[in-house]
Amino acid sequence: MRLKGKVAIVTGGGSGFGAGIVRKFVAEGAQVVVADLNLEAAQAVASAAGAAAHALRVDVASAADARLMVQTAEQQFGRLDIVVNNAGVTHLPGPLEAVSEADFDRIFAVNMKAIYYAMREAVPRLKGNAPGAGGIRGVVLNMASTAGVSPRPRLGWYNASKGWVITATRANAVELAPFGIRVVALNPVAGETPLLKSFMGEDTPEMRAKFLSTIPLGRFSQPEDLGNAACFLVSDEASMITGVCMEVDGGRCI
Repeated sequence: MRLKGKVAIVTGGGSGFGAGIVRKFVAEGAQVVVADLNLEAAQAVASAAGAAAHALRVDVASAADARLMVQTAEQQFGRLDIVVNNAGVTHLPGPLEAVSEADFDRIFAVNMKAIYYAMREAVPRLKGNAPGAGGIRGVVLNMASTAGVSPRPRLGWYNASKGWVITATRANAVELAPFGIRVVALNPVAGETPLLKSFMGEDTPEMRAKFLSTIPLGRFSQPEDLGNAACFLVSDEASMITGVCMEVDGGRCI
């Protein structure tokens, strides 16, 4: 039980990568707040996980909701050790000048500002934890993307938002290391999640083949892939790892 005694928040936990992370964390002994804008989806994931999971409707782009989810973790489970900033959105593929201001603002709010809100609320709590293995008091894991390392055409503003996540992860890892807080990220390749169709523009065999041709291992990432990688990065086994943005990409970024 690699996460026994740990309490985590997973945003976007009602589907896709987030749901895979919730399932893995609970299987490894953690208690988890499943935070999602879609409460029914969060409840379904939490119900399947049992008493170790609690569903909460959260708009990650809301400062008040960020405060609520941190408070809920403490009220439900008594502490907070791990924050997974997984929730994310994209725009449809197209020329950069064709992306509406509303879509740009949504990407900024969900992919970037939400991490600021979550960390602003969670970090003071993590600083107050007693040090554990390797002197670590807590872990923040951000969901970045291979798009921030090797951008795909026509997804320019989404690519840029994930590049920001990578830089924010590294910058905050340096700042928080003296406090015993690790900050890490995952860079998944396109996966079998609700966002896949948005990335492709249209879900056709031809478009899938085009995407898969860029992945040496020849498949999309799965929620379980991200759950496994996330579990390692937030566990005591990774107590010497911070600032790392780990590719889970089947070799796409080689």
